[in-house]
Amino acid sequence: MNPESIAVNRNARSASHRVVVVGGGFGGLSAVRRLRGNNLSVTLIDRRNFHLFQPLLYQVATGALAAGEIATPLRALLKRRKDVKVVLGEVAGFDLARRRLVVADVGGAGARELEYDTLIVAGGAGHAYFGHSEWAPLAPGLKTIEDAVEIRRRILVAFEVAETLEDPVRQASWLTFVVVGGGPTGAELAGQLAEIARDTLRRDFRTIDPRSARIVLVEGEDRVLPVLHPSLSARAKRSLERLGVTVQLDRLVSGIDPEGVTIQPQAGPAERISARTVIWAAGVRASELARPLAEQSGAEVDRAGRITVSPQLTLPGHPEVFALGDMVRVSDGRGGVLALPGVAPTAMQQGRYAARVIARRLRGKAELRPFRYRDKGNLATIGRLRAVGNVGRLRLGGFIAWIAWLAVHLYYLTGLQNRLHVFIRWTASFVTRGRGARLITGERAHQLLGHESIPARVADARRTSATVSTQGRS
Repeated sequence: MNPESIAVNRNARSASHRVVVVGGGFGGLSAVRRLRGNNLSVTLIDRRNFHLFQPLLYQVATGALAAGEIATPLRALLKRRKDVKVVLGEVAGFDLARRRLVVADVGGAGARELEYDTLIVAGGAGHAYFGHSEWAPLAPGLKTIEDAVEIRRRILVAFEVAETLEDPVRQASWLTFVVVGGGPTGAELAGQLAEIARDTLRRDFRTIDPRSARIVLVEGEDRVLPVLHPSLSARAKRSLERLGVTVQLDRLVSGIDPEGVTIQPQAGPAERISARTVIWAAGVRASELARPLAEQSGAEVDRAGRITVSPQLTLPGHPEVFALGDMVRVSDGRGGVLALPGVAPTAMQQGRYAARVIARRLRGKAELRPFRYRDKGNLATIGRLRAVGNVGRLRLGGFIAWIAWLAVHLYYLTGLQNRLHVFIRWTASFVTRGRGARLITGERAHQLLGHESIPARVADARRTSATVSTQGRS
């Protein structure tokens, strides 16, 4: 198939080239923003009505930010783009041969088919539990706002339950938090948890001392933040340990149950950690949208469910279909794949690249060179005034890296209003060492972590009281 023939509109009823973009994340939104032209008609489909700035999701999970401060409605972002239509719905299937996809509308209104001339799929990724799906309710991951609210609820409820307990063993289990995965999300979460215990909550309770909380970070490799230079990884580990985080390296999780985690070191016996709160930050799996695309195009699929796309980010035999972001691997054209980090800049660059390819095809120009990722660096914050990262060959740490991290995240955060709100929130938190979003929401108050409920504990207390009363009368 000649890629340039894609520019020819096969629908005689329409004067514009129809581009359908699936996913309003970093990749999809970047593509939509770059797709401009009088002969283009763009439709953006997402099952959520907002764009989520995932790099700050862990701050919602730890009460530093509110959910609305890192999310912006897609219609608000694109309201000045009269050539863009936003559809709230979920893709239920593809027909690549007929260039159509099925979209299930919200509210159970039914499903409909949409035609396209060019399709961009940026479905993202979800959690991967390495064959242990039963761990999901016990150790939530952090990919959505609902995940963040649930994790925040579990963290805050753990301190509340510990306040009511007299048994020091049970109290310690509620005050133990295990974070599985030492990448950016895991390291940043562990650092924030330590600051919550040491600073934010230290004067809020009367029975417990929140500073006695134990935060354990478990990583399967031999260092945290393995995407960074070993010297920066070592510095991050020292910073975490100064905050009171117990960092366990070269260890894999072999079991999770409602009362704790089993850790298996590379050599030696397994270790049992009694912990009521476990947070998963260890792995991802490609969106379910990858599977039907692979089945219809013959694209290879790896163990994480990612499909292999061409160096131009298109599916085999379907140059009119682009796939981006965490759901794909990019072929290097020589039988291998490019080593691309699973971060927002990768998806954003791929979205812009796909838009440029489409524009060149419509103008009848030659194809672009294969996609190449421009690594602008990596930054991770460990806590207050603590961060590590690299910008090009420059390695940063401490206060300078922390300032760089703040600036980069404010710059890329979507929406001027959100930038102002987050800047004010960060300033207030820095001055007061407080967190303004420490609300227990998401479930009814008596549903504690899904393991132990207030009604059950009240019933136990009543039975104990009745027993004592009976013994007193005998």
